[in-house]
Amino acid sequence: MKIEEIYNLIAPDMEQVNACIQRRLHSDVVLINQVGTYIINSGGKRLRPVIHLLSARAFNQECSQHIDLAAIIEFIHTATLLHDDVVDGSDLRRGESTANNLWGNEASVLVGDFLYSRSFQMMVEIGSMRVMEILADATNTIAEGEVQQLLNCHDPDTTEARYLEVIHNKTAKLFEAASRLGAVITNRGQAEEAAMTAYGMHLGCAFQLIDDVLDYTSDSENTGKNIGDDLAEGKPTLPLIHAMQNGTPEQAKIIRIAIEEDGLENIAQIIETIESTGAIDYTARCAQVEAEKAIEALEIIPASDYKDALIALAHFAVNRKY
Repeated sequence: MKIEEIYNLIAPDMEQVNACIQRRLHSDVVLINQVGTYIINSGGKRLRPVIHLLSARAFNQECSQHIDLAAIIEFIHTATLLHDDVVDGSDLRRGESTANNLWGNEASVLVGDFLYSRSFQMMVEIGSMRVMEILADATNTIAEGEVQQLLNCHDPDTTEARYLEVIHNKTAKLFEAASRLGAVITNRGQAEEAAMTAYGMHLGCAFQLIDDVLDYTSDSENTGKNIGDDLAEGKPTLPLIHAMQNGTPEQAKIIRIAIEEDGLENIAQIIETIESTGAIDYTARCAQVEAEKAIEALEIIPASDYKDALIALAHFAVNRKY
């Protein structure tokens, strides 16, 4: 199943989700409308809402809360992007200027706060403490992951274990909540909820690992960001960690200095080291393992086109070029 077929499968639901997003994004404050609309419509894949819709549909054709929840999940994700770009000082996302580049850090942070608070207003309207608990815990964990990543920045001694903990908390947690909630709102049993929780967690880790691969193997036209952006921000991602551990002392020293000083002067040499030490292949293999675990978690889920789409998303996560 191709990615286009996945989106076609839930096209009617996505139309409702997009309409809900536009409706609930509205504010009497003009700047909120401008910044919020810009970032929401900036070309994202809506992957987390898609995961939630597929998960809910895999269990129940007549679920009723999945549209609002998909919009809530996208609001939470968008809020994290607004805050991330401020923290990272990013000027480019998805090939376009970031909101903070256009309107300033203050507006980006405050509109991010608006999206967080709007998402919690919508959760209250759903009226489920389970939903509130899962999304509140996810939002808190994502914030912890952001702080963990901040602590790892400029630290070339960051271990693989610390890196993996960050991507689980910062990225995979919302994937996990999105898929888990599909089981929760359709009143599935504990085993099926656990299966969807595992699926989302492993899928999110796979997705982030490939993002880190693409940071050194793709280009801005494909990814919407510049090559070496993570290194420019002092982030010791898995390709860099593996290259330092398996390169020569001189190669490791060059990478260490670049992480400590946000240095891109030796980016060509660093990319060569990443390739020669097998760091790209290693990271891609780790992502493949996570994708296989995600697919394995779906074994107890009833057969359907929606389950097939969830499996296809796991393949897409590790085979994509953007």
